[in-house]
Amino acid sequence: MKVHKHIIFCFLLILISCTSFSQLSFKKNIDIHIDTSFFPSIDSIYHLHINNVSIKGNKKTKDYVILREAQVKPGDSINTVNLYNIIEQARQNIYNTTLFTEVKINTIAIDAFNMNIEIIVKEKWYIFPTPQFKLVDRNYKEWSKVYHRDLQRVIYGVKFAHYNLSGRRDQLRVYFVNGYSRGVAISYTAPYSNNKLTEGFSVGINFAQGREINYGTSYSNKLLFFSEKPINANINSLISKGFSFSASYRKRKGIFNTHIFNASYSYLNVTDSIKIKYNPNYFGNTSSSISFPDFSYTYAHNKVDNIAYPLIGKSMFLTLNKRGLGFTGKANMFAVQAGYNKFIDLGKEWYLISSSMASVKLPFTQPYINQRGLGFGGAVLRGLELYAIDGVAFAISKTTLKKKIAAFNLRLPFAIPFFLKGKEKIPFSFYAKTYTDLGYSYNKTNDSFLNRRFLYTAGIGLDVLTFYDFVIRVEYSINQLNEKGLFLRVQTGL
Repeated sequence: MKVHKHIIFCFLLILISCTSFSQLSFKKNIDIHIDTSFFPSIDSIYHLHINNVSIKGNKKTKDYVILREAQVKPGDSINTVNLYNIIEQARQNIYNTTLFTEVKINTIAIDAFNMNIEIIVKEKWYIFPTPQFKLVDRNYKEWSKVYHRDLQRVIYGVKFAHYNLSGRRDQLRVYFVNGYSRGVAISYTAPYSNNKLTEGFSVGINFAQGREINYGTSYSNKLLFFSEKPINANINSLISKGFSFSASYRKRKGIFNTHIFNASYSYLNVTDSIKIKYNPNYFGNTSSSISFPDFSYTYAHNKVDNIAYPLIGKSMFLTLNKRGLGFTGKANMFAVQAGYNKFIDLGKEWYLISSSMASVKLPFTQPYINQRGLGFGGAVLRGLELYAIDGVAFAISKTTLKKKIAAFNLRLPFAIPFFLKGKEKIPFSFYAKTYTDLGYSYNKTNDSFLNRRFLYTAGIGLDVLTFYDFVIRVEYSINQLNEKGLFLRVQTGL
């Protein structure tokens, strides 16, 4: 009964951010022009016939990919009352492919009953052979404060990415990294693999070696690491390696709902010192290596104005994951994770954002590699970034109030290769915000300081949104331990 109370408490946090937000007000957008020169007065029974849909500006992207997202085609009839909303939704759908920096839609009246639609896009640069400089640690704050900006704790290499390989929004990624870790990763994703553009697939393969192993978490919720340095050596030995292969199939009949089925196989190996001296429960068995399959299903709903920085709409997901072929012991696990986000336009450029997420892993007795809870990926409370809170069950709720305080275009006197031509304008938007986060994490096998405790943080910040959906977040947070800190986050739309 005690365990059930912990789990129930986790999921109750979700209700905090899902009970009072129901109305959305959509703003006008200057990237839509509707010609009404021939249209009579608007009424609910008047319809317009679409004669033709033309597309301009797409040098790489296929026309049928853009039309698939627009959901308007020659022969359609549109009620004049809904005309603006339909055209604006089409513009958002095309922009949310992340293939374009600009999307404009014009309607051109032919007569009182017919019109043409003109879609004008500006494509991004899709090819990025870029050098990599990556921190081993979870974030810059941890690398700076805990490890004093140690350059040996970095990974360097080359990343090649093509985000529109054949013009069908397919992505090819190749990684070669060295330094504190070594690795090679190759993946290919094709969201439109059939004639109806409703099915897709992805495949990936990854090999990695590491010089450090996170073998546990301390009572103070700090990650514990093990490394070995040979005598007279300047760098630690390679003490871990792993290999994985994955393949997925996705189904997306409409625009907003996606179903993803994924299967993967992983092999992990660590030095014997981990099981003998540091954490016998690392893999949940008596071996220094483990292999297991993963089978997962994900349902995702995403209907927002800007997928990279949403201000209006809602999104949600549900993931079911089965690890291993058994039900108990070793790495066997059944996990359920769900999330919900609501983005509300309050008017006068004020926005309210409510987000929640929860996860449960069964059985509750899990090896250390299956115990990651708060502090990883998207399950981070702002103000507790330096803490790792393990858990087989957790829930978080975040509320953010934003105000757009400035927006302007800055004309550069020079060009940025591949991104901007000379004297082209760069848009900047600034959002001031205040926020509060709530969380709870339950773990059966490891009672650390912040486990089984109601967690809360608050803060203020500034978001800067610019070209290529590049977002800089500056946040000043305080947590329940009365610790204060300034955090910098960078997000790209690539």
